[in-house]
Order: sequence, then C-alpha cells, then structure tokens
Amino acid sequence: MNAAAPLIVALPEEIDITNSVAVRDALLDATAACSLVIADMTGTTFCDCSAVRALLTVCRCAHARGATLRIAVTPGSAPARVMALVGAYPVLPVYPCVGAALPAAGAREARTAAMCL
Repeated sequence: MNAAAPLIVALPEEIDITNSVAVRDALLDATAACSLVIADMTGTTFCDCSAVRALLTVCRCAHARGATLRIAVTPGSAPARVMALVGAYPVLPVYPCVGAALPAAGAREARTAAMCL
C-alpha cells in the first residue's frame, strides 16, 4: 500500500445498477493499493442507491484494511441529494470538493485515475 500520495479516482457521470459493481470493484482495488483514495463525484450528475451502497461497502472495506476513502460530492447536486435521502452522510466521509478532501501536505503529490466504464 502506498501511503505517500493520495489517489483521486474520477467516477462516471452516471452511477446506477448497471455500473455500480464496476465502480465498487475499482475503488476496492484503489484502496488496496493506496492508503488514501478520493472518489471524485464532482462530475457525477446521477446516482441511485446502488451507488451509495457501493460507496458504503468500499468505505467499510478500506477501513478494515487501514486505508481511507473520502468522497468529493458537489453540494446540492443530485448525488448529494440521494446521499442525504438515504441517510449516508453520518457514515460516509463526504467533502464538498476534491481540494477539501486532500490532506494539506498531499495536495501537490496526488495522483489521478479516471474510471473508464
């Protein structure tokens, strides 16, 4: 596991039952390889409860591995509203942007991985 640089994973524009398992698996792989992973949902315009379930699963598994998953979600966006409706905010580490999710010292060294789904 690489503890030096956070990994930013840009998630798809839409996350639903058709691709939430692929999103979950990609984030699980990322948290196995890096101690801090930021799931960038700022470009995600739609998600359903399967997306939230995938994020909850990854968050729990990352914690068990000693890794951290942080989620960047634009306030007021559709994904933010879905997370609020299903009550995910108390258990998911959600930040208003990628910059806020980055640790101050790691911001310059972050790596980015775009998901192609």
